[in-house]
Amino acid sequence: MAESKRDYYEVLGVSKSASEDEIKKAYRKLAKKYHPDANPGDKTAEAKFKEASEAYAILSDPDKKRQYDQFGHAAFEQGGAGAGGFDFNNMGDMGDIFGDIFGDLFGGGRRSQRTNNGPMKGANLRTGIRITFEEAVFGCEKELELTLKDECNTCHGSGAKPGSAAETCSRCGGRGQITTTQQSLFGMVRNVQTCPDCRGTGKIIKEKCPDCYGSGYISNKKKIQVSIPAGIDDGQSIRIRGKGEPGTNGGERGDLLVEVSVSRHPIFQRQDYDIYSTAPMSFAQAALGGDVRISTVDGDVLYEVKPGTQTNTKVRLRGKGVPTLRNKAVRGDHYVTLVVQVPTKMNSEQKEALKKYDDLMNGKKPEEDSEKETGKKKKFFGK
Repeated sequence: MAESKRDYYEVLGVSKSASEDEIKKAYRKLAKKYHPDANPGDKTAEAKFKEASEAYAILSDPDKKRQYDQFGHAAFEQGGAGAGGFDFNNMGDMGDIFGDIFGDLFGGGRRSQRTNNGPMKGANLRTGIRITFEEAVFGCEKELELTLKDECNTCHGSGAKPGSAAETCSRCGGRGQITTTQQSLFGMVRNVQTCPDCRGTGKIIKEKCPDCYGSGYISNKKKIQVSIPAGIDDGQSIRIRGKGEPGTNGGERGDLLVEVSVSRHPIFQRQDYDIYSTAPMSFAQAALGGDVRISTVDGDVLYEVKPGTQTNTKVRLRGKGVPTLRNKAVRGDHYVTLVVQVPTKMNSEQKEALKKYDDLMNGKKPEEDSEKETGKKKKFFGK
């Protein structure tokens, strides 16, 4: 009965003065929330979805909206059927309504009915290349050998034997797509898919080119120069325009995407545009100060450490890091951890010298001085 049905504006949560876009937006939100595909087996959600669809079907049609505003639900009571006196099957435009609403949500709708026999860009190709740490820092030129497709010179890309021509696909009528209809909750729904016979081209080649076997393309090995920019990092890709798969029906070629793998360096580690490493220094250098040799990507540099420098002291070499991709003149920094090296092998003289040093540092007299002092005491006492 009409009195048991909710007001359509209330169902969609809009006012009577709502615009067409506001009504559509409100319905899209409800449809996405309560769609049966998103709520399998949920009868409450299914009922709410049907209620919202019924409201949208009326309020989205200017003529039906005018009748509803004037007479309310009574305008659609006579001869009504289906959910609460509303007949989805009698609504000839419901296919267009749902196609328009769900085109973005579920990949359907009228936009998908566009034929595929127009110019289409070719697919992108992917490959990889390995470079050294230094090549990633400063950039380099590399050469790749790939198998690429080129237009067949015999048939000029048509795929048909010279003197013959491709025929219009009888299954799809040259549209490249076939449409099927099926009964659903909302009536008849149209499904569009690529024609399996012509694979979306709209053409059937009966006499194939003997050189390309109907593909329209010949595969050839080619050498491609790749410019690796300074500052590129591991896992990043370089796009080379027009080196991918050929387009169809006059479309442009796709692109070639080259993924870069950077080999590990035995000394340096990278984080963004900064470089990290360690540098050894002797105990004497740490204690007395002096120049420590540090390896960088630009070559060795001498860094003056202060007397008493402790192990694990970190120093910063400005501008010795990795160049940025946008401006290779702007570089990161190089952070170096100074580590005191402890000798693993020493001769007897070195050991003796180190022992004397240790005695002096601990306030003890060296053994040689102690022996001299003892000799003097014996002589004094006549012993």
